[in-house]
Amino acid sequence: MVDGVLFVCHANMCRSPMAEYITRQFLADLPVTVASAGTDAVDGAPMHPYAIEVAVGTGADPTAFRTRRLRPEHLTGAALVLAATRRQRSVCTALAPAALHRTFTLRQFGRLAAAAEPTGLRSRSPLRSAVEAAARVRGRLQPAAPDTDDLRDPIGGSPVDFRRCAEEIERSIRPVLALIGTAG
Repeated sequence: MVDGVLFVCHANMCRSPMAEYITRQFLADLPVTVASAGTDAVDGAPMHPYAIEVAVGTGADPTAFRTRRLRPEHLTGAALVLAATRRQRSVCTALAPAALHRTFTLRQFGRLAAAAEPTGLRSRSPLRSAVEAAARVRGRLQPAAPDTDDLRDPIGGSPVDFRRCAEEIERSIRPVLALIGTAG
């Protein structure tokens, strides 16, 4: 059985595809699929040119990438849903309430993963074990300031803004990757 991570942003042109390609590079050796979608995406549009530069930097060829609008089945089929903002996380949980306990913002989940201990896990999957461990920490950590959980949208910015966003994605995903590694 293959587990999946779903990244969600607004238009599926910048943040979520960059997160998809960055994470796919890091999880290449695990049986984990990585995908993305947008709460307000128009199906079939290309990725933003600056986001393409980031994706190419992962060693991937993103020319075939096309945006897709978020649908409930995307959420129910994912072991972990990581949204760019709190608003997008809310849209996800409204579309698929059953996904509530495995839906986070990317930055929130990074903090939780950094504080989690992968002991006493019941799942056979490293990804599902990591989600389980992070979810247990969710109620024990002090709440973050509201804007702390949101990943700033680089749309309208320069290539430097897109690289900064990609660096923030990578900073947030590293504790997740470490937790998956120890949970496996």
